[in-house]
Amino acid sequence: MRESAHVDLQFEMERIGAEKQLWSKGDCIIAAVSGGPDSMALLTALQRLAPAEQLTIIAAHVNHGFRIAESKQELDMVSEYCSKLGVVCETTVLDMPAYIEETGMNGQSASREQRYAFLHSVAEKHGAARIALAHHADDQAETVLMRMIRGTGMAGLAGIPIRRAEKNVELIRPLLRMKKLDIIRYCEEQSIPYCIDSSNNERYYFRNIARLGILPYLSQYNPQLSQSLVRIAEVAEAENEWMDAQSAEWFKQLAVISEGQCSVGCKELTKLPVALQRRLIKLILNYVSAGEDSVSFEGIETIRAAAADQASSTWKLDIGAGMRCIREYDQLRIGVIVTPAEDDYSYSVDESMSSLTVAPTDWTIHFAELPDGQSCKPASRYEACFDQSLLAFPLTVRNRRPGDRIQVLGLNGSKKVQDMFVDEKIPPSEREQYPLLFDREGRLLWIPGIRRSSHALLSEATRSIIHISLRR
Repeated sequence: MRESAHVDLQFEMERIGAEKQLWSKGDCIIAAVSGGPDSMALLTALQRLAPAEQLTIIAAHVNHGFRIAESKQELDMVSEYCSKLGVVCETTVLDMPAYIEETGMNGQSASREQRYAFLHSVAEKHGAARIALAHHADDQAETVLMRMIRGTGMAGLAGIPIRRAEKNVELIRPLLRMKKLDIIRYCEEQSIPYCIDSSNNERYYFRNIARLGILPYLSQYNPQLSQSLVRIAEVAEAENEWMDAQSAEWFKQLAVISEGQCSVGCKELTKLPVALQRRLIKLILNYVSAGEDSVSFEGIETIRAAAADQASSTWKLDIGAGMRCIREYDQLRIGVIVTPAEDDYSYSVDESMSSLTVAPTDWTIHFAELPDGQSCKPASRYEACFDQSLLAFPLTVRNRRPGDRIQVLGLNGSKKVQDMFVDEKIPPSEREQYPLLFDREGRLLWIPGIRRSSHALLSEATRSIIHISLRR
C-alpha cells in the first residue's frame, strides 16, 4: 500500500506514461521547466524515472523578461536545481515586451510562440523525440470551462491532449491527470524548490479569472466541479478520437486532392451523418490551410448548406484565412485563393505548327495534317477534323471574350459561348480560361469537348484534312 503523496504522484505518472505510451526506452525528453511547482515536480519525477526507462532528460527554461527580479531568481533556481540533479539545463533570456511592441501580438500568444520555438530548437539540438509539459488536472478543468463559456464542440471539450505531434516531435503531458494540491505536496515532501509566479494572481487574463473567480463560484453548487470537467475531457477525448478516425477514412474515400485544394462530391457529402459532414469539411479545411484552424462553426455550416440538393448549383464564398469554397454543379471545392497573373491569352497557329501548350491551363492542342485519302473520325468531342483548304490561317487559340458566339453544327443560327458553357455544366472557375479555336476571319471553329462549328466541314471534295485534338 502506498502511504505518501510523492509515491502516488511518481507511481501515477509512470502508470499513465505506460498506458498512453508517452515515451519509449532510450528516449531523449526535453522537460519545459518554468520554475513553478508543476514543472519542478515534472522534472524531478522524470529524472527519477530515467534510469529504469533509459531516458535522457534535458531541462529547458525560458526567461521571458517580464518580471526582471523574479525572472532572474527563477532562472538561477532552475539552473542550480538541475546542477544538483545532474541534468543538462538549456536557458534563454527573451525581451518579450519589446517583441510584443514590435509585432502587436497578444502577450500570451507571443510568449507561447517564442517559448515553443525555443523548446523545439532545444529538441533539435539534442535529437529529442519528445517535449514534456507540466499541465495538470486543474489546467484541464480551467481549459474545458473556458471553452464551454466561449462556445465549443466535441474537440474543444476534449481539452488539452495528453500527447500531440507538433513538427517533428511529440508534446507529452505526464501530469495531466494530477491535481495541483498533490503536485505541491509532492514538492514539499521531496524538498523540491519552486517559485510562485506573481502574475498568476492578476485578474487580467481570462484563465486567471476562470481559476480565481469562476471556478470557485460555480464550485459552491458542485464541489466536485473540477473533477467533473476533467471527466468530461476524458470522455470527449475518446469519442473525439473515434470521430477523427471515421473522418479520416471518409477523407481518403471522398476527397480528391490537387495542388492547393480539395474537392468532394456534394451527393457523397450529404449522404453522411451531419456530424461526419462537419468533421470532413473541417478536415478538408485543415488540410488546405496546413493545419490552421481558422474557420468558425458558422462557416462550416455555410459550406455544408452549399452542398445540399436545394442549394444553388454554382456558388462561391471567400471563407477567410485566404481560402475560398466553390460549388460547381455536384463538386464542392475548397482551396487557397489564387489570383491569376493574366486574365486573357491568345496564341497564333500557322500551318507548320504541330502542337501548342496553352500556358494558363493544363491543356495541349495537337495539329496533324492527314495523308491524302485517309478518313478522319473523331474518337471523342476533344477531337475535330476540318477541311484545311477552307480554313483561313493563321488560326487563333484564345479564351472567351464577351459576346463570343458560335455557328453550331446542326442548329440554325448562332449561340453564345457562355450559354453553351452553362448547358454543358463547365465549372465557372474553368470558363474564363477555356481554350477556343478561331480562324483568321474571327470565326469560332471549335469549342473543344463541347461543339464544333459548321465551317470547314469535310466533304467528297476535301483533299486535305487537318486533325486537331485537345489533351490534358
